[in-house]
Amino acid sequence: MKKSSLKKALLLLTFIGFLSCGQNEKDNTPWSPIFDGETLNGWSVIGGEAKYKVENGTIIGSTVRNTPNTFLRSDKLYSDFILELDYKVDSTMNSGIQIRSNSFPYYRDGRVHGYQIEIDPSERAWSAGIYDESRRGWLCPLTDNPEGQKAFKQNDWNHYRIEAIGDTIKTWINGVPAAHLIDDKTATGFIGLQVHSIKEHQKEGTEIMWKNINILTDSLGKYSKKSTLPPVMTKNQLTIDEKKQGWQLLWDGKTTEGWRGAKLEEFPDKGWEIKDGELTVLSSGGEESTAGGDIVTKELYGDFELKVDFKLTPAANSGIKYYVDTEINKGPGSSIGLEYQILDDALHPDAKLGNHEGSRTVSSLYDLIKADANKHMNPIGEWNSAHIISKGNHVEHWLNGMKVLEYERNSDAFKKLVSESKYVKWPNFGELEKGQILLQDHGDRVSFKNIKIKS
Repeated sequence: MKKSSLKKALLLLTFIGFLSCGQNEKDNTPWSPIFDGETLNGWSVIGGEAKYKVENGTIIGSTVRNTPNTFLRSDKLYSDFILELDYKVDSTMNSGIQIRSNSFPYYRDGRVHGYQIEIDPSERAWSAGIYDESRRGWLCPLTDNPEGQKAFKQNDWNHYRIEAIGDTIKTWINGVPAAHLIDDKTATGFIGLQVHSIKEHQKEGTEIMWKNINILTDSLGKYSKKSTLPPVMTKNQLTIDEKKQGWQLLWDGKTTEGWRGAKLEEFPDKGWEIKDGELTVLSSGGEESTAGGDIVTKELYGDFELKVDFKLTPAANSGIKYYVDTEINKGPGSSIGLEYQILDDALHPDAKLGNHEGSRTVSSLYDLIKADANKHMNPIGEWNSAHIISKGNHVEHWLNGMKVLEYERNSDAFKKLVSESKYVKWPNFGELEKGQILLQDHGDRVSFKNIKIKS
């Protein structure tokens, strides 16, 4: 073969090899666009009054003064998915991509809440970290991920890949792993594009842009990528913001440390189970404190905030009691204290009982005050969140982010309620300055996790 022919052949082989490499790198993922490139059909503006428009295949959001965070949300809800998109942000702005987010009337008057994939052009550089908007704050920042922090491109287009599959959320920024979170707070919600509120010194009309917004909802296992980052797990852990605010774990998720039987010196040797980070009172026929019995904290608490996630089985009954004195009522039955009721309202007969109508329904102050009828309870078998706030004599019960009742301990109104209830036989009921926290054994299977207190 002549040298010229050999050279042409080599060039041809090189070109074919180049094409082959390009084909191997081609993304064959069957993406579905959720932005049509021309209109905002399928999207709605909520939360604030920032402006959104479409130009040249790009969604452009711009800031407006005197308005809260604004979100352009997908009308469709998504649970498991892989999402990819491009964005470009002004260096003075903070923004984010909402996933599995929601807006419910019962939750802070419709405030948007849920996972946010951060857009952070500041020196902190936590872009593609995971923040819990209007709930728990930072879940997975980039504090220990310098490569992820370096990946953000200032005043240029950036590419995000977001995988939300089961309880696992993984993110990449410009191909670099950014966050890896295991958290089961929310399974389904909308996707949202945030225009953050601005302060007086910030310029109105500052823009953020998004384009190439594509999603995959089928065959996710086939297209999912492995992350090189160790996962951050939130179950029975304190978030960054909770630590700053002074919260402490009341249960470590593994042992019985800090707890004992209400009528025992130690933790019960039967009737309770610790498994997979859940503390479960086992079923024993629905009788009150006849198996393992109630459990209480070894410490006493006065002013406090308490958060507990709980999960009911059908027709189950339990409770969270506070200001408990285990020296009262050493006989049969449960220890005495104010009670945040835990109940399957639909199937348990107690929901229709009580001296005050409805005062034995879930999240009520048991036998004294009925919880708001508009409360939101997740289905039986799913997790719900209880929150009790006690400061001075003022007490509030919250359920899933909604305040469902409040009252004043030691007030004349409170004492009147007690006088009309089953508690009338206990002198000075509910008036202790300090007491124990109690989880009730009512003979039904009920699970608890993420038990946290701030005092």
